[in-house]
Amino acid sequence: MKPALHHESEDCRAVSDILGRVGDKWTVLVVGYLSAGPMRFSELKRGIGGISQKMLTITLRGLERDGFVTRTVFPSIPPRVDYELTDLGRELRVPVNALGEWARVNIARVKEARARFDSALPNQVAPLPPATSRHPTAR
Repeated sequence: MKPALHHESEDCRAVSDILGRVGDKWTVLVVGYLSAGPMRFSELKRGIGGISQKMLTITLRGLERDGFVTRTVFPSIPPRVDYELTDLGRELRVPVNALGEWARVNIARVKEARARFDSALPNQVAPLPPATSRHPTAR
């Protein structure tokens, strides 16, 4: 029988893995856009400012793999591909939208805190780089 700490460690890794997917900034934006309904790749790319084609592809593949998004190919010339949230993806909208709203409401407070931190120790500690998110599958 495994000790209780081992189970907690496994749970932490599992939760961390899922949060790594759903907490990624591109995932938040993709899920937000797909909340309006099915969209083509080009529509998502146009709507999500600053995302590269490669990162959008990686994000959509990860979301599809994890069961949040379906990819439907229509036999036309050229082929048409639509992305849509699954039931699991629609459930994800609630926490993702809440996280996005929290970020919008609190961005000024976070910027103020960063400015205070960066100016408090100008000669002792170099400022941290801007917060970025690098998804584990984007290696």
